[in-house]
Amino acid sequence: MASLQVSLVSADEEVWSGSARMVVARTTEGEIGILPGHEPMLAILGAGAVRVTLEDGGSVTADAADGFLSVEHNTITIVARHAALTNA
Repeated sequence: MASLQVSLVSADEEVWSGSARMVVARTTEGEIGILPGHEPMLAILGAGAVRVTLEDGGSVTADAADGFLSVEHNTITIVARHAALTNA
C-alpha cells in the first residue's frame, strides 16, 4: 500500500515529519481527511488538531493554526504559524 510523506512545520522549526497512512486536518472550509492517491490541493489551515495515522497504526497529533496545507504526489506539507505536538 502507498504511504504519505508528511511534513509539519511551524514558523521556527520542523514539528514532525515521516510516513503516514492518513492525515486529518481542519481547513477554513472544514475538516479534511487525506489518504494516499488524494488529488492535488492547496487549502488554508484552520485552527485545530492535525491527526496523523502512522503506518504501524500509531498516531501523532499536533495543534496547528494560521497557515496552509498542500497535497501533491502523496506528499503533504503543512506550514503553520503556530504548531506544537500534543502527543507523539
